[in-house]
Amino acid sequence: MISQRLIRSAARLLLALAFVIVVGETALAQGRQVRDAPLGAFFGRWSGNAISESETSIYFQLTARDLDVSIQPAESGGFRIAWTTVTRQRGDPRNPRIERKSSEITFLPAGRPNVWRQANPADPIEAPYAWAAIRGNTLSVTQIAIGEDGGYELQVYNRTLTGGIMELSFSRFRDGEKQRDAKGRLVKVANQ
Repeated sequence: MISQRLIRSAARLLLALAFVIVVGETALAQGRQVRDAPLGAFFGRWSGNAISESETSIYFQLTARDLDVSIQPAESGGFRIAWTTVTRQRGDPRNPRIERKSSEITFLPAGRPNVWRQANPADPIEAPYAWAAIRGNTLSVTQIAIGEDGGYELQVYNRTLTGGIMELSFSRFRDGEKQRDAKGRLVKVANQ
């Protein structure tokens, strides 16, 4: 027959072993760096929609947006991103006016891992300046523009891959004050 003392000793040994395993796994996980997604994972044509929230509009604080994004490889390890946003946020709230805005930027490697600079940048006084970076599964595109009065507008587009979905988080700031947030989901409808 097994004695109580032997059972307690075995239980303590198992508990100590479990503790060592958990501590060891935690230390290994903290020592590992999170790997950034490869740029190619973002390539393709993506389509979806978003909800935008703004405190600056009385009648259109929440608006729906249709989104299309195309990300393609460019020269020398860079990429080209083009996006179109269709909004319904002006005019009569029961029959809003539809607006379509499109942008396109080509980025080239910036000499740092997973950081790209705008190809052929203009003087930021004349036109917005942009850069891009990948951190984890998120491709961030940041644009800054200097206004007529010397103030600035900052726009940040975070596009995060989760499975076959691209989640968009957009924020726009004017002179440090948040003007708009938008969150949406896109699905890949075509490869590059």
